[in-house]
Amino acid sequence: MGQRVRIADIAEELGVSTATVSNVIHGKTKKISDATVKRVQGLLEERGYIPSMAGILLAQNNSRIIGVVVNNHEKYEGKVLEDGFVSASLNALIFALEKAGYFMMVKATQDWGEVARFASMWNMDGMVLLGFCESDYENLRAKMHIPFVVYDGYFEENKAICNLTIDNVDGGRQVGAYLHRMGHRRALLIADNEICVDKERMEGFRDGFRDGETFFLQVPMNRAGRYRFYLAHMDLIRTCTAAFAVSDVYAAEFMHVIQENGIRVPKEMSVVGFDDNALCENCYPRLTTVGQDAGRRADMAVQALKRLWEKREGARTEMLPVHLVFRDSVKEIERGGGEDE
Repeated sequence: MGQRVRIADIAEELGVSTATVSNVIHGKTKKISDATVKRVQGLLEERGYIPSMAGILLAQNNSRIIGVVVNNHEKYEGKVLEDGFVSASLNALIFALEKAGYFMMVKATQDWGEVARFASMWNMDGMVLLGFCESDYENLRAKMHIPFVVYDGYFEENKAICNLTIDNVDGGRQVGAYLHRMGHRRALLIADNEICVDKERMEGFRDGFRDGETFFLQVPMNRAGRYRFYLAHMDLIRTCTAAFAVSDVYAAEFMHVIQENGIRVPKEMSVVGFDDNALCENCYPRLTTVGQDAGRRADMAVQALKRLWEKREGARTEMLPVHLVFRDSVKEIERGGGEDE
């Protein structure tokens, strides 16, 4: 392998400054004659000069890169990018950004301090943050001077940040009202916490479930722990006829465990999830869930970033509607016969 060609070598051979060669490489040619540009470009090609992409991006005013940072929370057990909500969000974002002429760079981290370092390292034009619920966005804003959009954040409104969320309360309410109409009066609520998104979904459920009785199962954040937890609470589970899990993953896991232990879905237990990811169609029975539009949220993220770049006024928090997706995991039960009115 030959010795790497340096900018200094090109400059010396052509009798120009290293700054001139560097400016040609980085596209800053307004003050350089066309003849000099052609000479530099020709020799660069002839010598097989390979520029550093990082150097080019750092030298440009606009890198056309949008960073997407995902909270690698412990509950994902090292598989955050395999989560249905995360993968659907990334899939939608990459196409929305590409359509707008931008590139997407993804980082998964639990370290909030990594966010600003990641942005500065690549001279990003903006960022989208996923999964950081009650984080210190004000402090981050002080460290970063690029616009950013947050998915499902919980913080005071800031004119330099756009928070894109969905109507979690109404999603839970729709599930609760639906199960109530289907005759259910005792339901399980399955989540690993009682804050932020999960809290809103469960509060909405209780409102929609009206006079029905609910039992909260706060499950462990690892899969093996959840399996043991369900087995330990099987007596309570058997007293209920419905379950609402705050994510499709938890709903599918729960269905698997109870069916393995002789509880038939939906004949003896109706189950509903949240998010409507690909898992819903591939489990048995197919999972009833709350759907959200990942593509629409991605488009809104791009538009919000553009608005922030241009310092135009606009909504600081935007909420998208959700809808029930009816499948096979819910069954209407007969009133009476042991069910309390």
